[in-house]
Amino acid sequence: NPIPWITYPALDFLADRVTSKMVVFEYGSGNSTFWWSSRVEKLVSCEHDKEWYAAFRSRIPENTTYLLRRAKGGSTDYVMEIVKYRDMFDILVIDGRDRVNCVRNGLASLHHDGVIVWDNSDREEYQEGFDFLEENGFKSLDFRGMGALATRRWCTSIFYRRDNCLNI
Repeated sequence: NPIPWITYPALDFLADRVTSKMVVFEYGSGNSTFWWSSRVEKLVSCEHDKEWYAAFRSRIPENTTYLLRRAKGGSTDYVMEIVKYRDMFDILVIDGRDRVNCVRNGLASLHHDGVIVWDNSDREEYQEGFDFLEENGFKSLDFRGMGALATRRWCTSIFYRRDNCLNI
């Protein structure tokens, strides 16, 4: 059973709260794509890497829309993909390229009770995105620890507002 490459404490927390009625958008694909798709009604997964996409494409479950979008050379296809989906998602997973712009573009795609799962949230380079979420009424719950294929601890954070779909 594949598991996302997020911290184990975050994975444990999510495992009991994610339901089969949820719809998820994921920036960055891989084992997480299989984990999310086995637990939710629908998953949209957006990948930027051609080789990575090709390696996973034939194994993607039916409830998953798997997209390859450019993220290099000034292209905004990747970060703008989520704009096509207004008020559709319960969870937005940020674990790919250009994370600050992905979250800026993604807020309108979340339901009023939607949450954001942001991996590697211990990186200072994402502070602008965290500040943006705070300005928009989000609080964060941090999960520090080890995770799959890791040799060091890191942080996965869940950003949420009151009355959210994870009952935080």
